[in-house]
Amino acid sequence: MNLPLKYNADGLIPAIVQDADSGRVLMMAWMNETSLRSTLEKGLMHYWSRSRQKYWLKGETSGHTQRVIRFHVDCDADTLLFEVEQTGGACHTGHQSCFFQEVDRDGKLLEISETPVFNAGETYASKN
Repeated sequence: MNLPLKYNADGLIPAIVQDADSGRVLMMAWMNETSLRSTLEKGLMHYWSRSRQKYWLKGETSGHTQRVIRFHVDCDADTLLFEVEQTGGACHTGHQSCFFQEVDRDGKLLEISETPVFNAGETYASKN
């Protein structure tokens, strides 16, 4: 890959992922060179988990994959944007997006009005 990307000191770059049809931001995750290369070669989103110190394919446990439609680099080459076709929910909590919790201007969490699209407890418990 010939992109002059600016990875952080840990060799990671943030990736913002949005639904290609609706434009809704689904999630933000980290990528390293390997996960970016795999994403571009296979057409499915791959990431680096900082908490698990592990490379992962989105949907490897849940089956809720993200197929790449378009890929963008920001003006500083330090953030990536992917437009994807999301299968199922993007969030491990069962929601369509990781950004389902609205907050008011005083920093108060508002009541969650969005219904999860899948049962996270059942989805992940059956894979262990």
